[in-house]
Amino acid sequence: MSILKKFRLYVEDNWNKCDMVAISLFVVGVSCRMVDGTYEAGRTVLAIDFMVFTLRLIHIFAINKQLGPKIIIVERMMKDVFFFLFFLTVWMIAYGVATQALLHPNDPRIDWVFRRALYRPYLHIFGQIPLEEIDSARMPDMNCTNDSEEIILGLRPPCPNVYANWLVILLLVIFLLVTNVLLMNLLIAMFSYTFQVVQGNTDIFWKFQRYNLIVEYHSRPALAPPFIIISHLSQGLLSLIKRPESKQELLGINLMHIFIKKLLRPST
Repeated sequence: MSILKKFRLYVEDNWNKCDMVAISLFVVGVSCRMVDGTYEAGRTVLAIDFMVFTLRLIHIFAINKQLGPKIIIVERMMKDVFFFLFFLTVWMIAYGVATQALLHPNDPRIDWVFRRALYRPYLHIFGQIPLEEIDSARMPDMNCTNDSEEIILGLRPPCPNVYANWLVILLLVIFLLVTNVLLMNLLIAMFSYTFQVVQGNTDIFWKFQRYNLIVEYHSRPALAPPFIIISHLSQGLLSLIKRPESKQELLGINLMHIFIKKLLRPST
């Protein structure tokens, strides 16, 4: 097959995508560490790269009969999470922008506008609700100001707008009702369906995973980097002498011989 088709087949595997991301982050991180101005940025990139390399080790557990199907369950649940996040983001933006416009219509700090419109609604889902900034009954106890200079300097927080505060409380109740009750139960139902589908065919999924993992490691060189250059040189020399059979063909022949021997073995 052509090189382009080989590359497409390589990219279709999610674990290969993980390898590409990990290697790319490693190159970027090492390059940043070599420059004084981007030294700390390189540390950040390498820290994230370590997470990717560590998560890549999950693929090794695919050979286990108990943990292998669980990897497929987690992978499919991640797809369910993306659909859930789509609905959740719509509700978060609708609620966050509305409450920001009602409580702090004149806040000059752009970063705090995005924080209240996106970050704070996400924390509301987990129960972190600052009622002293939302409920007008608790607002008089706040040490706030309406001076733009003090707000920009961070001396005191801006005073919330108490007009139509009842509407803010109503929006909070509706937001928590939809996200914590409706969307969360929808996500749990999607997880349950995915678990039942995969768990019902555990043995089949495990056998496919184990076979793919064996084929993958059988087709790779025996030595690890940087000694992998020895395997490449030996394969290059053998290709000049004779046309070697691919490792996948040899593996298929060996497996076929084992299968034939099991069929011809007399039953006891």
